[in-house]
Amino acid sequence: MGIPSDDAVIIRPPETPQDPSLITVSCPDKTGLGCDLCRVILLFGLSIVRGDFSTDGKWCYVLFWVVERGRKATRWDLLKKRLMATCPPALSAFGIENYFSRHQETAAEQKPQIFLLQFSCYDRMGLLHDVTEVLCELELIIRRVKVSTTPDGRVMDLFLITDTRELLHTKNRREEACAQLIAVLGDSMCSCNIEPAKEEIALCLEASSSLPPSMTEDMLSLEYRDESSSSVPRSSVLSVSVDNSLSHAHSLIQIQCHDHKGLLYDIMRTLKDYNIQISYGRFNAAENRSCDLDLFVMQHDGKKIVDPNKQNALCSRLKMELSCPLRVSLVSRGPDTELLVANPVELCGKGRPLVFYDITHALKMLKIRIFLAEIGRHAVGDREWEVYRVHLGDDHELSASRDKIVKGVTKMLMGWH
Repeated sequence: MGIPSDDAVIIRPPETPQDPSLITVSCPDKTGLGCDLCRVILLFGLSIVRGDFSTDGKWCYVLFWVVERGRKATRWDLLKKRLMATCPPALSAFGIENYFSRHQETAAEQKPQIFLLQFSCYDRMGLLHDVTEVLCELELIIRRVKVSTTPDGRVMDLFLITDTRELLHTKNRREEACAQLIAVLGDSMCSCNIEPAKEEIALCLEASSSLPPSMTEDMLSLEYRDESSSSVPRSSVLSVSVDNSLSHAHSLIQIQCHDHKGLLYDIMRTLKDYNIQISYGRFNAAENRSCDLDLFVMQHDGKKIVDPNKQNALCSRLKMELSCPLRVSLVSRGPDTELLVANPVELCGKGRPLVFYDITHALKMLKIRIFLAEIGRHAVGDREWEVYRVHLGDDHELSASRDKIVKGVTKMLMGWH
């Protein structure tokens, strides 16, 4: 006991190719479980088109209808394995503790080991995206990256990565990663090496209190203002409200918005950060990409959200997450042009999945070379932001205008391509 059974997650294929696949999760509940499940689904490149959630406070039952959106065929067995690993142990539903469950919780709290991937190769169009795709397929999570190009066209890449499978300390796993990179890069690969990151290198993962000179705190505001700087189409409806009149025990959060990649993850992440528990909810995305969401929720203390200030803060934050989940801008730094993308990090420290993958994919589609790339974390107030800085090649203006670059990257990140 303590390990979720195979029945905790059931994935049913669609009856026809046009129908979505159905993911059923039945397991002990915990605050933020919906966010964790949605994050795994987003990591596998799937879009949730419908959802149904219910819980009695101890056990939950979740249904997700998902569709594939253009990436490679989904590895359903691996997805099931990752979703099962997210579910709490069965004993936690009964408040029973034993050595195994305590050991499992302790292991989950430990930070994953950081490894340094170093390789050099000769540059070509779409190189960084192809490398990122390989790392995603291998379930290697990119925590930091430093990519630079020398005058002779050689690329020096440094990646700080963690392994979802926790096997990168083994020789076979390291050889597998290098072999797949060599298979993709071919004769352009010069060297490849993976080793545990030294302590002083791993420390650079900690958030810096200083922002890049081209990024201001105003750009990273968590306050919702208006839709003038929103990523959402102007014709879309965006409405978030809290109603306490329909239930004696729960507050009803009603949301109307335009769909985007990771929409449900953004909502669940916000509620998790606010320590809000969901008792029942339904989500539906229509064919015109308009979405409706009803959530019956309570605070962590089991009470409704009755404080007007708390209601306003929650609604404002949800509107911000729905209208502008990622910040994209293109700035000039002397002779260089820098693409900036930023998104807030979960309070637990996890960043949004596949952002770097989408950035490099968009630039590859626009036929724009990447001269330099960095990923860093920066603290603004009491929140952390993950900031992606990409210096574009000198010939980028020949491929696309500045406005086209921003729109292309934004559409890829939002899933509107």
